[in-house]
Amino acid sequence: MDFLTLFAVYVAVVLTCIALVCRYSGQQQTPFTLLLNYTAKVLAPVTPKWLQRFWQWTLHRLFHQRNNMFIYLDVLLEGAVYAEFTYEVFGYCRQMDTTLTSLSVPYVLLAVKTFFFYLCIRRDPGTVTKKRVAGQLLIYAYDRRMFHPGVSCPTCQLVKPARSKHCRICNRCVQRFDHHCVWVNNCVGAQNTRYFLLYLFSMCAMAGDVALLTGDMLLHAVLRSGLLRANYIDEYGQQQQAGPLFVIQHLFLSFPRIIFMLGFLVFVFFLLAGYALFHSYLALVNQTSNEWYKSRGYVCQHCHPATAADHLCSPAQDQSKRHYYSRGMVRNLGEIFFPPRPVQKKDN
Repeated sequence: MDFLTLFAVYVAVVLTCIALVCRYSGQQQTPFTLLLNYTAKVLAPVTPKWLQRFWQWTLHRLFHQRNNMFIYLDVLLEGAVYAEFTYEVFGYCRQMDTTLTSLSVPYVLLAVKTFFFYLCIRRDPGTVTKKRVAGQLLIYAYDRRMFHPGVSCPTCQLVKPARSKHCRICNRCVQRFDHHCVWVNNCVGAQNTRYFLLYLFSMCAMAGDVALLTGDMLLHAVLRSGLLRANYIDEYGQQQQAGPLFVIQHLFLSFPRIIFMLGFLVFVFFLLAGYALFHSYLALVNQTSNEWYKSRGYVCQHCHPATAADHLCSPAQDQSKRHYYSRGMVRNLGEIFFPPRPVQKKDN
């Protein structure tokens, strides 16, 4: 497989990942969503009905029903990255006198990340139950903009506490609902937001550290090989000095798996770093992503079709009260990492 084919496959994979992220990020109008919608309209007349139904069923199964597919995918991707890092990069780094302490950091970060990943999956996000609803109603006041008193969940048959939301994927109401994360197959709510934040930051640190070690290894490989001072004969028989493009192509052909891994890690790092910063901002102002989207008029069209839109969830016009629940950065962070727990009603 030549360089251009490998590069084309690589670009296609990266663009597909970006398109999926944009499609399911909650933002309804993005260049990629418009492109996907236009492509779907063009291909619809020539696509068999059974294939369209299968595609819709697959998307619904992956993004609108509970399943462990993304957990398995996460484990598979991490296993592939660490297998390549251990098999090739680790040995090259040792030859270049990289210390064992530096090389052990990615494995420590993997253990830390796995711990928080497990807590995100297993910990209850703050389910609203009959035993706890009385205490949960007292934790937050109703802002009477997005959350109104006396509103009951038609599915759970319980009065909805302020900042709660019914998750149709998990089929339960969640206290201080943030969002349903397909990667952990669980809701992110009052009781596990701290684990989710730490999971994001540990994942960013892990991807960034492996990428830095890999980039350092490739840099040393180029410097030791003398490629920057080398010359080559082009297709016209002229002698040319090796430039950046020649070095990149040489690295791509000499270390194809490592280059693919590095590109994937850089993509994951910037993607998760942006997401982690966004959730850090929400934590500092004591706002959930559910409230952030609602305040800007973004609504999940799968959960809230336009014909059945809830007027109580319409975005408020008074932007001065957007951060209604903010009590200062320190207290806001304290609420994230030490969430208030409702008093459960004892059985008689």
